[in-house]
Amino acid sequence: MNEQLVFGLDIGTRSIVGTVGYRRHAHDFTIVAQSVRFHETRAMLDGQIHDINAVAGTIGEVRRELEQKLSMKLSEVCIAAAGRVLKTMQVRTDYELGDEMVITDELIRSMELIGVEQAHEELRKKIEGSFFCVDHSVIKYYLGDIPITNLEGHKGRRIGADIIATFLPQDVIDGLYAATQRANLNVVNLTLEPIAAINVAIPEKFRLLNLALVDIGAGTSDICITKGGSVTAYGMLPKAGDYLTEAIMQKYLVEFKTAEDIKIALSGKKKKIAYLDIMGLKQSVSADDVKSTIDSAVGDLATGIAKQISELNGGKPVSAIFLVGGGGKIPGFTDRLAAVAKLPKERVALRGDEVLGEIRFLENNIVKDSTLITPIGICLNYYEQNNNFVFVKCNGDLVKLYDNGRLTVMDAAAGVGFPNENLFPRRGKELEFSVNGQRRLIRGEPGESATVTVNGHPASVSSGIIRNDIIEIKESTAGPDAHARISDIAEAGRSITFYVNGKRIICPRLVYRGSECVTEGTEIRNGDDIKVLDYYTVDKLIEYMDVAREGTVLVNNIIALGNEKVYENFSVDFGIAAEEYRREEEEVKQPEEPVAKKNVNPITVIVNGLPVVLTGREKYKLVDVLDFYEFDTSGHSGNEAVIRVNGKPADFTAPVGENSQIELFWKK
Repeated sequence: MNEQLVFGLDIGTRSIVGTVGYRRHAHDFTIVAQSVRFHETRAMLDGQIHDINAVAGTIGEVRRELEQKLSMKLSEVCIAAAGRVLKTMQVRTDYELGDEMVITDELIRSMELIGVEQAHEELRKKIEGSFFCVDHSVIKYYLGDIPITNLEGHKGRRIGADIIATFLPQDVIDGLYAATQRANLNVVNLTLEPIAAINVAIPEKFRLLNLALVDIGAGTSDICITKGGSVTAYGMLPKAGDYLTEAIMQKYLVEFKTAEDIKIALSGKKKKIAYLDIMGLKQSVSADDVKSTIDSAVGDLATGIAKQISELNGGKPVSAIFLVGGGGKIPGFTDRLAAVAKLPKERVALRGDEVLGEIRFLENNIVKDSTLITPIGICLNYYEQNNNFVFVKCNGDLVKLYDNGRLTVMDAAAGVGFPNENLFPRRGKELEFSVNGQRRLIRGEPGESATVTVNGHPASVSSGIIRNDIIEIKESTAGPDAHARISDIAEAGRSITFYVNGKRIICPRLVYRGSECVTEGTEIRNGDDIKVLDYYTVDKLIEYMDVAREGTVLVNNIIALGNEKVYENFSVDFGIAAEEYRREEEEVKQPEEPVAKKNVNPITVIVNGLPVVLTGREKYKLVDVLDFYEFDTSGHSGNEAVIRVNGKPADFTAPVGENSQIELFWKK
């Protein structure tokens, strides 16, 4: 009892076998206690749980009996899944290491998991639905392109592997987990029944041979093929011992349990088998009659298994077939299978006591036969997976992760295919446009991070996780999309000055979106081509001033047409109707207001050391200073404008207030 005990459960269609034992060395195993319970009802069919509560109850009975034998509590369990609706994918994966480096076990495991995900992705393309990778096997490793038996310790730049991955529908796995959890047990290891069986029935030293292992249970016949030192294929036939039992039910009009007892009795020495039919009448039948009754079903089962083996082996016969499980114990079945598989009789055999030589039993009443192979294999598989893989649940899906000692919520999210971008705050859509040919980009606002809980407690994507943790992730949100108006473009906020009929007129810049002249309140759209002009045309200037034109127009004392361009500080002279243009000398037209208002919130600012009074607005920007302070905004080639507000660099859209210290000058 000082050893680390492993608890394995073989949850079969007809029975549940619990085995507790320990291993001291690589090739031995000691069974400390074992318990078997048969389902009271047909709570499982074809290897899948149909009545979770009933199965959980039977598991609980097995656990309690083992706890009484051991005088200790059992909380962790290893289980195996039958190959019902098994899907198998084979892929070649390569892992680039960059610089030449020593290949470690962790690198090999990482490569294998990449291959498993690659196989999972290939399966998703072929079949809809949620599938869980029960297990995987490496057929062959590669160092570069050279096949190699063991990569660990070698140096290389690229490693690869041919990987065969086995998948079952998520609902099959969920049923197994739900039943064990209701029996107050946490699953620490999950494998496939034929993988568990092969660990005992066909040791690695025999896997160079082309062999088939068939685990014939009650509901399914699970098959795996070995060749060249590896497991090369997995398969499943949804037909097994129950198929024979049902033939007995129909013939002798008995309920399922009675029919099962009749079938089991065939393995004994009785020539007559007594039973009670559903009418309550005592009946008796010869063993030979029962054998004749199931003969057709036995032939169908043998033919189906042989056909599946041939398909998995590329259409060729294997060298030998080994059988485990109770379904293969029917008298004469091995000979029947040998005949349809076209093998000598001695090449098809039940595996039992002869492969259990290194298994010790501390209980004396355990019968050493083929039914023990899978339960023991489930326990042994724990040692193959221990400290390498853990199981967690993420958003309701079971995920198997390689345990590197640094697992986080992000690893679990990746394991269930949760998009990485949905873990972190997402920005709203960007706004991209151009101003005078220059690309502008405004990013959207960030949203909220994903909401994460681990076992019901708040966590983050970087929180550590361990075996059997339950993780819930609600995806992050996107922030508001980026938006902007014409008024947000700095160039559009600058004014332009003309001298019209000798008067100084300050006008807003003209802004075009394509051929459309737009105002400062116009929303900018994605892909807009914005142009901020540094000139007016004669016609636009007259339109802006809202006057009637009379006579000839002169621009810089030269006769001009309506489309003549008028730049900064150009002089324009034209006749206008006096009744439409009466302004005082100090009145100027502002970009935001047709007529300046007097004495609205006047403030005093200091421009280049001189006090300047600003009037006509409630709030002021730096551009408004140009209405009251002479500054040549055209500049000279090679000069740099220095614009500061309160000692800090600014542009003409910067706000100014009472006593703001403003610097405006050109620096060579």
